[in-house]
Amino acid sequence: MEKRSLPPGRFVDSGSTQSSYVEPVELAKRQLDVGTMVRDWDAAELFWREEIGIEYEKFEKIGGGVRQHRFGANGTVVKVNHSRNQLAIDPTIHRRLRIASDGVDEPAIVHDPEGVAVELVPRGFDDVTGVEIINATATSSEISRFWVDGVGAEEVGFNRFLVGDSLVRCIHIAETIAPTVRSAAGFRYLTVQVMDVDREYARLLELGFTGERPPVSLGTTARISFVRDPDGGYLEVSQRAEFTGDSIPEE
Repeated sequence: MEKRSLPPGRFVDSGSTQSSYVEPVELAKRQLDVGTMVRDWDAAELFWREEIGIEYEKFEKIGGGVRQHRFGANGTVVKVNHSRNQLAIDPTIHRRLRIASDGVDEPAIVHDPEGVAVELVPRGFDDVTGVEIINATATSSEISRFWVDGVGAEEVGFNRFLVGDSLVRCIHIAETIAPTVRSAAGFRYLTVQVMDVDREYARLLELGFTGERPPVSLGTTARISFVRDPDGGYLEVSQRAEFTGDSIPEE
């Protein structure tokens, strides 16, 4: 595979007499993925296939009694994780998933069987050409540092960030409650695909963000980790062989 050069890093004001250099992020894919957890797969399948109209791609067994069903939405993977175990009911910072569609003339919000709000919008509406994730935040300045310095996003509006081709909008809600567990019903996490998960996980911790799960290999397909954003939201930092071109060494 042809070696890819890293994008440029940047200097940021660290509050001292010297600026700090923030290492660049090397994305392996230009779209964020989203992760939901469901108790009723049949109802969820009908919702995503028929009501939203996105294509089913495949499923993967990811352990712990969970099957991950994967749908494609403008390059974003909507991961519908069906658990055979009882799922907790727990707060989430994710308020809505917007998906650009050629099949609607005006925005329309519907809800999946777990209550996840999904808004279909005409392609290009409010600059959404792929997907946009709308989150709640109680920490506007820190959430900006997380997405810009931590994930390598471009800030394209107040607390609105572009990661590759995907948008993230963070709306200030002072009473935002942090989630306490990742495996709960509803909209639970986002995924960023990178070229080197160990490097990016270590870099995020060096920037002061909280690690939730250190990198672990899932066979030779993927190596994943989880960090938490300043509001407690879960971000999966993932390295998949299908995007990097290199197989994952088994542990």
